[in-house]
Amino acid sequence: MPDTGAGQNALTDRRLIEVFLIHEATLLDERRFEEWRDLFDEDGYYWVPLRPDQASPDGEASLFYDDKAIMKTRFERLRHPRVHSQTPPHRTCHVVGNIAIDEVDLARAECTVKSTMIMADYRLKVQRVFAGRVRHRLRRRADAFRIAWKRVDLVNCDDTFELIAVPF
Repeated sequence: MPDTGAGQNALTDRRLIEVFLIHEATLLDERRFEEWRDLFDEDGYYWVPLRPDQASPDGEASLFYDDKAIMKTRFERLRHPRVHSQTPPHRTCHVVGNIAIDEVDLARAECTVKSTMIMADYRLKVQRVFAGRVRHRLRRRADAFRIAWKRVDLVNCDDTFELIAVPF
């Protein structure tokens, strides 16, 4: 894991946050899913809404709404030898940009970060491109960031999708 600096100042250091977000994208592209899961705090979750104006994952469907236990199950299934939807596995390339610190709570050692992402996904001669706005709630734990939550708002979230196997 890259060095993310020390103390509260890291919450306002855009460069350190950028290093963290790029590291996160690299883990996904390299299919290091367990390491990606470990970036989340124990109560952390990952959410991709199904509607552009969806305020909460409660009470309605989402493309993804995973806590750490669901992530563990999802990644075990992705790696299972009988999961033919991953033979061959998806290959992805994430691009992270427009990173901005939106809110800082020094008392709780947390910050909210906004960014944009593009993910190219390739499998069996088919390439798909996803784009969206991303929000992370990051917490400082010792000398590292942990993800309290991550929300990805795809620009076409209300479209119909083929299998989406890899997180954004």
